[in-house]
Amino acid sequence: MDSGDPVVRTVSGSVRGRVEDDVAVFRGIPFAQPPVGSLRFAAPRPVPPWDGVRDAVHFGPPPPQSTLLPIPRTGAAPDEDPDNWLTINVWSPDPAGHQQGLPVMVWIYGGAYRMGTASQAGYDGSKLAKQGVVLVSFNYRLAVEGFAQLPGVPANRGLLDDVAALRWVQDNIAGFGGDPGNVTVFGESAGAGAVACLLVMPSATGLFRRAIAQSVPGPFLSAELAASVTAAIAAVAGVAPTREAFAAVAPQTLAVASDAVRPREHPQWRLLSHGDVPFAPVVDGEVLPSTPWQAVAAGAARDVDLLTGHNRDEYRLFLELGGLRGTITDEQATRELDALLDDGNRLYRMAYPDATPETLYELVNSDWLFRIPTLHLAQAHAAGGGRTYLYELQYDQTALGACHALDVPLVFGTCAELGGFLLGNPPPDSAVQLGNLMRAEWVEFARTGDPGWSPYSIGRRLTRVYDEKPDVVPYPEHASMHLWDQRRLGIFDL
Repeated sequence: MDSGDPVVRTVSGSVRGRVEDDVAVFRGIPFAQPPVGSLRFAAPRPVPPWDGVRDAVHFGPPPPQSTLLPIPRTGAAPDEDPDNWLTINVWSPDPAGHQQGLPVMVWIYGGAYRMGTASQAGYDGSKLAKQGVVLVSFNYRLAVEGFAQLPGVPANRGLLDDVAALRWVQDNIAGFGGDPGNVTVFGESAGAGAVACLLVMPSATGLFRRAIAQSVPGPFLSAELAASVTAAIAAVAGVAPTREAFAAVAPQTLAVASDAVRPREHPQWRLLSHGDVPFAPVVDGEVLPSTPWQAVAAGAARDVDLLTGHNRDEYRLFLELGGLRGTITDEQATRELDALLDDGNRLYRMAYPDATPETLYELVNSDWLFRIPTLHLAQAHAAGGGRTYLYELQYDQTALGACHALDVPLVFGTCAELGGFLLGNPPPDSAVQLGNLMRAEWVEFARTGDPGWSPYSIGRRLTRVYDEKPDVVPYPEHASMHLWDQRRLGIFDL
């Protein structure tokens, strides 16, 4: 190590990072004990103190997860404890440690609650840090380890990991130049679902001041439905759906078993059976007392500034990944429309008379999965007395239009992995310029609570539109908005 490498004292011990392109970077700092052995399926526990200085150069190992879409990771230490999943990373724009009180942004990755890791190249925090924030990312438990409903253990362990990471930020971030009183938590897809949960979780109260939720997913499960999903995974694994039986099976083996559980093959799961993901936060009445929309509308998050939004062509990515583009028949569209919204076939065809079957299929899935949950979260937050900002990403100079996850490479300013596929590497100048704008407005929101446009309100519905020519207009997806106006998003149940 270089003698000039930055060293920071945390509550558990000192860590040594590196300066990379004028940014101090610390990777793989444990924020909770490895959740294995006697701690398997338990709430996260604090890390015991260590002596000396711990090197914080490599990312921690990823949590056990789905193998349906292998997630690349970078920079892992070859001798790292493979069970040390719960680690945190920090990018600080102040390598010398002279600044104090910088705004903090804490990233929660997406991945359908079943895959992902903070070490993905697309989540490099350097460009955000260079704009004057301390950027934090971390790993949390996924799939069975994080979200399976088992008797005798806490529900939503992945969300409890999020809370533990935010507590670590409160205890330690000042040493990295950050202000623990000015923390913004932000995430995309399942990460945005986690952000929505954190808005209403009693254990997260006071741990952050602002929130950014990018493409909030709709599914939230009842305990009974989640237990039924767990039973299906147990059947594949050949064990009983109990803590003791699951604890006897290797975590990655259970993750692979969950891959074999396809909701569309389980019609008894009702609305959940129309999607492809068996995991979602569980409204258990304790860790998560209610759906975010219900509690936020009642004022639960009125003291937290919220920026939320979605992409115009959300579901197109999943049509591509599923090999369905160009194959949707009129019969398939009709079945999907009526399954996801009462009288949906008639209503959508009236609202979109020129739409093809594939467009209708994409529209209704974009709506029920991401667009309407995001819009209703904004509406609930504004109605509950909070300061709310709404956006829609419409930039479509990509392989799949303004599809799901396009916002991530734009905000982080990286074109690795999916970002490279969607935007090319290097990306077009128009994408770079738009990403620079989004990043600047995210940072300004984190700094002041005002991204630079007028707040959303029920009366005006002003929305920031991100396109080659950005604008602020009334909410542009008015047809879908009116179709779902009277549909209250509730708990998915049996």
